[in-house]
Amino acid sequence: MTPPVLAAAGIDVGYGGKPVLMGVSLELRENEVLCLIGHNGAGKSTLMRTLFGLVRPRAGQVKVDGRVLADHAPRALAAHGIAMMPEGRGIFPSLTVEEIWSLGLGSAGIPKGERAARIDWVLSVLPPVKAFYAKRAGLLSGGQQQMVSIGRALLGQPRCLIMDEPSIGLAPKLFQDLMQPIRALQRERGMSILLVEQNVREALKVSDRVAVMKAGRMVREALPDELRDNAALMELY
Repeated sequence: MTPPVLAAAGIDVGYGGKPVLMGVSLELRENEVLCLIGHNGAGKSTLMRTLFGLVRPRAGQVKVDGRVLADHAPRALAAHGIAMMPEGRGIFPSLTVEEIWSLGLGSAGIPKGERAARIDWVLSVLPPVKAFYAKRAGLLSGGQQQMVSIGRALLGQPRCLIMDEPSIGLAPKLFQDLMQPIRALQRERGMSILLVEQNVREALKVSDRVAVMKAGRMVREALPDELRDNAALMELY
């Protein structure tokens, strides 16, 4: 079998002596959208940050393609085709979209001769960005800012994309408008996407598999159809 693109194995993480993740294991497979759900404070964002090398686990391992990397830092993960769209968008409101993406190209190590083509490619995936490409990010709507953040993550043409709460501040219709081109791109390129979401019902529409966290532990894996009724979801929360 092909090993998971990204995996956590028995991960423990804590802050200031307080445990946050306890024995968490998770596998993101090739060519799938895996949705991670759970109540506020369940540890979802901490797990995402750990997978992307922003937090060092106290125990357990993070593996890429079945191997533990000697250097599990964000830049090393980017070199392995893994990108992250952080919670809260992480954009600079005083910069234009063009400037933000220029910084993203530099941090992803994209050669200067390839940068114009990468921008054109991302604009083909997210064509609405063309209309506000020269505007400062602080003047954009929430949905537009999310497109900027996702576009920045896509500049490296990743094979694996971690998305932490892309629906924050968005109406369900805007969330679907945002995710539909990403889902289409995922299917076209065989990408793997790990999607962390509070808007469970909308997230289930674009997911292949679901993992559920509760109080720092992984409590269930399921198919989206198994969690579509209120009773099933209430049992988990």
